[in-house]
Amino acid sequence: MGQLLNPFKGSIFVSKAVAQDSPKLYYQNLFPYFTKYDRYHAVLASTEARRWGVVYCKKNTVNSEDHAPSWWNLEAVPHVQTLREFPREELAGKVVTVRFDSTLLLMEEIDLRINLVKNAIFTVKYLHKSGAKVILASNWNTNSITRHPNMESVADYLTSVLQLKVLPVQCSSISMMSTKECFEKVDILLLQNLSEFKEEVANCSKFSKLLSLGVDIFVNDSFSQSHRILASTVGITRFCCTCIAGFSFQESLCQLKEAAQTKRQPYVAIIGGGNLLDKVSALHLLASTCSALVFVGMMSFQIMHALGLPVSSRLVNHSVCKEAADVFQFSLDKSVQIVYPKDFWCKNVDTSKKMEIFASHDIPDGWLPVDLGPTSLDEINALLMKSKKIIWIGPVKFFNSSQSTGGASILARKLYDLIQSDCDVTVVGTTACKSLMQESSTLPACNVFENASVVWDFLKGKQLPGVLALDRAYPYKINWDAVFCDIALPLVVDIGSGNGMFLLEMARRRKDLNFLGLEINEKLVKRCLHSVCQLEMRNGHFIATNATSTFRSIVSSYPGELVLVSIQCPNPDFNKPEHRWRMLQRSLVEAVADLLAANGKVFLQSDVEAVALRMKEAFLLYGKGKLSVFQDQVGEGWLSENPFGVRSDWERHVLDRGDPMFRIMLSNSTTVNEAHLEP
Repeated sequence: MGQLLNPFKGSIFVSKAVAQDSPKLYYQNLFPYFTKYDRYHAVLASTEARRWGVVYCKKNTVNSEDHAPSWWNLEAVPHVQTLREFPREELAGKVVTVRFDSTLLLMEEIDLRINLVKNAIFTVKYLHKSGAKVILASNWNTNSITRHPNMESVADYLTSVLQLKVLPVQCSSISMMSTKECFEKVDILLLQNLSEFKEEVANCSKFSKLLSLGVDIFVNDSFSQSHRILASTVGITRFCCTCIAGFSFQESLCQLKEAAQTKRQPYVAIIGGGNLLDKVSALHLLASTCSALVFVGMMSFQIMHALGLPVSSRLVNHSVCKEAADVFQFSLDKSVQIVYPKDFWCKNVDTSKKMEIFASHDIPDGWLPVDLGPTSLDEINALLMKSKKIIWIGPVKFFNSSQSTGGASILARKLYDLIQSDCDVTVVGTTACKSLMQESSTLPACNVFENASVVWDFLKGKQLPGVLALDRAYPYKINWDAVFCDIALPLVVDIGSGNGMFLLEMARRRKDLNFLGLEINEKLVKRCLHSVCQLEMRNGHFIATNATSTFRSIVSSYPGELVLVSIQCPNPDFNKPEHRWRMLQRSLVEAVADLLAANGKVFLQSDVEAVALRMKEAFLLYGKGKLSVFQDQVGEGWLSENPFGVRSDWERHVLDRGDPMFRIMLSNSTTVNEAHLEP
């Protein structure tokens, strides 16, 4: 390995060689080659694949569209970095802020039957056991949580739940929390109730920065707040170099993705609650996905009215009649069955204790529906018996449902039986979840979301800010055997590979190495992959992805050694130190340092000296002491020549106009030849 990248012994470097132009890319229209590269084009044509930077390769598709369903909003639930995948050894000694879910950890009675609760507890214990200094942050309603009137009582309760000493602290003293003295007498620190700060809901930048002071890693474990833009879930990520999902968050995200899968049919949606106007887009999406829509709440009267059935005017919101008619017509066009209640248990307005059953279209004046009638429940149960996938979202709620006759319980009992029969069931909303949990001492194996707002926003096609704020990971497992001919060869990665001319020429010259280009511009990646196919190259490949956040997840799965990483001419506009989304972030530098083989190299160059200096300083500062300057330098410490003998397209352009390039080579070695450090 030492000789592989030794500039004085040849190999990958070409000392004093004349840099040559790279081969031209094949920019011709792709379609004339469809017969020869049919599978290649089939992947390129996939909208979902292009959006996520699916790996493309000649004759073999590394990933399939089967990984993603056809209807759900991919951008709303991207693949994010998780605590489970984060290197555990990197947690030791780090200050980690955990945004926990108070609805899980501050329940009146902790219910360990719920996997989300167990995972929420495990997140904190896992971090503490890994040597991290943990700070807990959340918001809670002191009025609804009677046993926790102040933060001291919350800290005591968490101490009993976690079996770790939790100390409450004021946000005003947060700047001191990163010191070792704060954690000498306690295991965990708890910030004061974030609901006391208006800056939390306003996503105030100053407050977000305050929450991030001294913090190395941010862990979001509160999926129920993902639909909101809060300082403690979104704003804080602008100031933390690593932002990942906790175990409970990850489980909820996986459940949401599973609920979106449409392969199992018939798929029935049971829709409760009201406010049809706010949910029109979600109903359209469900109608395009499910084989039947079953309305069991106040919304059912709007649907019945749209069907032309006689409904009392006091049960219909006439301002949304058009929207209800649109939902009905859309469902009709999609051949989706619509099921509405055929009868109701009703109470007398004058004698509230008196209840009778009436047909849904014949409820007398002076009577109000309070629950589903037996005929309605029998029809729904018969439909559910034929289903393989069910989502129940929203409560079976009408007027004064406290007088109900157990319609929700009957429905929950039926779903519980179906779960035992291998039916996929997703239950959304506090009322629906409680109804299901009351049916058994053991929680059935189904997807549970107590906060319905997150799921409704997802169904509406909205993005989830709390998810988008986390670091991204590559969403698919790469089949390296389909990408390279020999996966045992050392790997060279070019971050920001652009039009690929540099990497293609390097791969053409060096058959003893595999070359991987990571580029965020998917159009350039398509062109590069077409060139790979045209050249019948088996040691070169390109992936459309944001390498800043996906480098670790992609390269760590490669079987061979990582011997060289190059970053050439990044856009200066995206490398300003204050820019949250600049390419060269601490997390990327740390990932490179962790994955680089012994004596592996990092090559940096730019035509803007300030950018080159910033890259150099970042690698030396965040490289964990593993990286050092490798080659003899000239002038201000820059390499005078390109050590590879192959110039990138932009490098040629800069040199042709007579401007200088600023280059430096770093090495991953514990000992450095001092002579190499001299200018």
